[in-house]
This record gives sequence, structure tokens and C-alpha cells, in this order.
Amino acid sequence: MNRNLGIALIVIGAIMLIWSGFSYTKKENVVDLGPLHVSADVKHDVTWPNYLGPILLIGGIVMIITSKRSR
Repeated sequence: MNRNLGIALIVIGAIMLIWSGFSYTKKENVVDLGPLHVSADVKHDVTWPNYLGPILLIGGIVMIITSKRSR
């Protein structure tokens, strides 16, 4: 179990090192006045701290090493 979780943490940490975040566009209503509807595309950015990727990567490596020692 710890080995699988360690591998998942390594993969997620590596992805977070490569990409610092992502953005998506959402259509939101600006004006809704009877038959008049005005909408706009709003861009949302999702970012995470730069230190989180290496922490997850190192944590995954530690979990894999400790799972091998306990066997």
C-alpha cells in the first residue's frame, strides 16, 4: 500500500514540477435583464506553490524506500 502511494506521490510531484498550474475559461452571465442576456468569458487561473512539487516527490521516494526496508 505504501509503495503504491509513494509511486502516486512521485508522479504527482513530477507533474507539479513540470507545470506550475493551469487555466480554464468559464462563461458567466454579466447582465440578465428580461430578454436581454449578456455573457462574458472569464479566465480562471489555478496555481500551486512552487515548493509543493519537490515535497511530494521527496515524500514519495521516502515512502518507497521505507516500504522496501519493512519487507
